[in-house]
Amino acid sequence: MSGLVIRDAEVAAVRMDLRVEHGIIAALGRALEPRPGDLVLEARGGALLPGLHDHHLHLLSWAAALGSLSCGPPALQSERSLAEILVAAAARAQGWLRGVGYHESVAGPLDRDRLDAWVSKLPFRVQHRSGALWILNSAACRALGLDAGVDAPGVERDASGRATGRLFRLDAWLRERLGAEPLPDLTPVGAALARFGATGVTDATPALGPAAALALAGAAGSVVLPQQLVLLGVAAPVAGALVGPLKLVLDERALPPLSELVGRMRRAHASRCVAVHCVTRAELVLALAAFEEAGARPGDRIEHASVAPSELVAWIARLGLTVVTQPGFVRSRGDTYLRDVEPADRAWLYRCAGFTAASVALGAGTDAPFGEPDPWLAMQAAVDRRTAAGATLGSAEALSPERALALFTTPAEAPGGAPRRVAVGAPADLCLLDRPWVRARDALASAAVAATLRAGRPIYTREPLS
Repeated sequence: MSGLVIRDAEVAAVRMDLRVEHGIIAALGRALEPRPGDLVLEARGGALLPGLHDHHLHLLSWAAALGSLSCGPPALQSERSLAEILVAAAARAQGWLRGVGYHESVAGPLDRDRLDAWVSKLPFRVQHRSGALWILNSAACRALGLDAGVDAPGVERDASGRATGRLFRLDAWLRERLGAEPLPDLTPVGAALARFGATGVTDATPALGPAAALALAGAAGSVVLPQQLVLLGVAAPVAGALVGPLKLVLDERALPPLSELVGRMRRAHASRCVAVHCVTRAELVLALAAFEEAGARPGDRIEHASVAPSELVAWIARLGLTVVTQPGFVRSRGDTYLRDVEPADRAWLYRCAGFTAASVALGAGTDAPFGEPDPWLAMQAAVDRRTAAGATLGSAEALSPERALALFTTPAEAPGGAPRRVAVGAPADLCLLDRPWVRARDALASAAVAATLRAGRPIYTREPLS
């Protein structure tokens, strides 16, 4: 392919043509004629946007989830429905059985004994919706050696020392113990991202092992995963991917001493920024105290900032930190939050306008597969602040459609920075809608995506190119 011409696209509210050469936008204007060998994409007045960048997701977990049993809402709503799918799956399966997305609203807290009632002969593990907890049945506990003296911080045990089957923050340990399992196929993930208009992603999985990091980097930019890739969970550069801030995870169940966190920040700052996972108020306070002592540098980030009262927003702003939030959780988990979260904290959940008003650099991610992977759902949730059942959560945090779009169009290396533009000389990472922006903004939805280009190459088109 020598080049590509997009005809009659809406760029910044003006209809024009666009020429792409060598992965770069080479020209914008009217009546640009294709050259011999050029492909032509008919935009028919659809808005041409910068390609989306999901600033926080988990690629391998998403890929694995596609081949796992869905064990939580909205797919399952009751203990009976959970029992039915587990018993049926166990009757068909051989080897390990894997479930994802569990939440206590389905059947209350789970442990090995409760899982044994449904799956007893095969090793079975199910991941909590938060991503922080795996629950194993007894066969899985035995297979991992938990009943024979194998232990690790995060393995929960009862008063007698027996493993309960609950593993907290032990993804890397679990991968190591299950080392023979092949890595999941990323092809469906890359294809879904392309359909959403995404040309880049930031994998926020902490402590990625060498095999996983190499697999992700090797897939990036290929037909398997055509998007640009940023990795947070690697200790050293990886060919084929950009290395972002170092991911540091805080868990309120076992918070480190302040001095320890400060030391980790200072060591990381010798070569890169840090991105600190904070989903509770206590985690955020500790992170900000550590930044205060270690010193914050440009590019340091808070991931999630799930509960952020105004005084903590002001502290974030004073430190000059970036926030990468997940407004999609307002939609997918908002009804649970309205039931379980203290009323005084509901206004501070997954804030958007509050950060913007405080001049905090704000980007967004989907947290897939722990959140819905479609970034357009997250954008719409940032605009209407509606839960899945239609309730409103934090109406004061609503953004305009344009500001919500900007959450996903800021640069890969600078979430919350100036949104990328469709301009001559810019990389041709583009998302074409099937309608003008004045119509698209009324209902932000991935169904409007007509084509996605990465470095000038079509990675998704709803219709064949001419």
